[in-house]
Amino acid sequence: MNYQLLRNGQMLTIREAKHEDASMFLDYISKVGAETDNLTFGEGEFGISEEEEANFIKSLAKSDNQLMVCAFLDGKLVGQLVFRGGLRQRVRHTGEFGITVLKEHWHKGVGSELINYLITWARKSIIIRKINLRVRSDNHNAINLYKKYGFISEGAITREFFINGKFFDSIHMGLEID
Repeated sequence: MNYQLLRNGQMLTIREAKHEDASMFLDYISKVGAETDNLTFGEGEFGISEEEEANFIKSLAKSDNQLMVCAFLDGKLVGQLVFRGGLRQRVRHTGEFGITVLKEHWHKGVGSELINYLITWARKSIIIRKINLRVRSDNHNAINLYKKYGFISEGAITREFFINGKFFDSIHMGLEID
C-alpha cells in the first residue's frame, strides 16, 4: 500500500486491486461512467459481470507487465488506473493505461498520484519501456496533467469517439521509460 497526502490535507491510499474488489469496482465504474463523456464508455455501457471483472483482476495480478490500482479516501474508492501491457514478446515492453477519478474528487491530486504510482512501477520493472494513453482532444485538463508527467503527443485519431451524435478526436500520447 502507498499513502500520499493530497493538497487538501486528505490522506490518499493507493493499492493494487484484488479480485474480491470486483463488485465494488463495478459500482464505481457505473458511477464514473455516468459522470463524464471523457471515457470510452458511458452510463450502463461497461457490460462486464462481477465474475468477469474478478477474473480480469486475477489475470492482471498474475502478469508481470500489467497493473490495476485503486485510490481510496476515507475507505471510499475514488480513483482507478488500469495498465495493460502487450501480450506478445515483441510488444511486452509497452502498454496503454486508462484512468478514472470520481468527479467530486477532480483537481485534488488523485489522478496525479495514480499516474505517479504507474510511472514508479514501470521504472522499477525490467519490462516496461513505454507507457501509452489516448485522451479526447478537448480534455485539456487531462492533457495538461499528462504533459506534467512528461507524456508527449504522438498523433491524433479523428472521430475516435461518437457521443450524443457528435464525433470527437483523440490524441495519442506516450512516455518512454529509461
